[in-house]
Amino acid sequence: MLSQPCPVGGKGEWRFWAEMSSAEWLTKNRAMWDEKAPVHLTSPMYDVPGFKAGRLSLQAHEIEDLRDVAGRDLIHLQCHIGLDTLSWARLGANVTGVDFSAASIRGAEALAEELGLKAQFHVCDVYDTPSVVGHRFDVVYTGVGALCWLPDIARWARVARDLLKPGGELYLFEFHPVEWMLDLAADGRLALNFDYFTPPEGYRDAGAVDYAGANEMQASETVQWNHPLGAVVTALVDAGLRIDSLRELPASVLQKWDCMERTETGMFQMAKGLPSTPLMYVLRASLRS
Repeated sequence: MLSQPCPVGGKGEWRFWAEMSSAEWLTKNRAMWDEKAPVHLTSPMYDVPGFKAGRLSLQAHEIEDLRDVAGRDLIHLQCHIGLDTLSWARLGANVTGVDFSAASIRGAEALAEELGLKAQFHVCDVYDTPSVVGHRFDVVYTGVGALCWLPDIARWARVARDLLKPGGELYLFEFHPVEWMLDLAADGRLALNFDYFTPPEGYRDAGAVDYAGANEMQASETVQWNHPLGAVVTALVDAGLRIDSLRELPASVLQKWDCMERTETGMFQMAKGLPSTPLMYVLRASLRS
């Protein structure tokens, strides 16, 4: 296999399969998420009992940003076990969720049925979504921690475009690529320990995700990519979308380090006296009518 990028045609388009076929990275990542899905359905972090009792899993700023979604067609890419998808359903949206993990979709469908929430779910690779669902949406919603599992951000941007109705909106709430680089040094200070620019073949030794409770896993091999903010913006513009806003946030939905403190919104930021750094971002883009 190639160890250097190889152009495959199209303006600015590159396809990288360094030392590993697309089927291999997809298989490795899907196996990990299939194994994680039942763990997350019982994890205190996801708080499924609280969700069943009426809790919304969305952040306050997401609800405020999209405002009244009642009656709007919304698709959630890489929806995992569907809590965010079903939260939008509770707010009145006509929702569709897609994920490549069959175990995750089974969990999402079971929750929807138990709670009497109307939703459609599909098991598919995110890149195949337009052909699988067969129609367009007012809102394409995605995040959190979704883009790192995708090797081709330009192709992802075209998927978002192809799923939007004219005048529709992409809403991306994602971890900031700078957050990926950071870790705590032995003296407790933040240090730049990881690359900002991912090698084309991805990080093949990224390991399994360990948030929401660590556990022994058989499927511990994954491949991940850190997509620079400029690459995401450029991919969306090249796909024909207009960037309406880009907001960087000094807080995260996860308490990655003990030195992070919970804010009034329920998110976590660096403690006073430590450097403020971008941890997440919200990007909104629209398809011109």
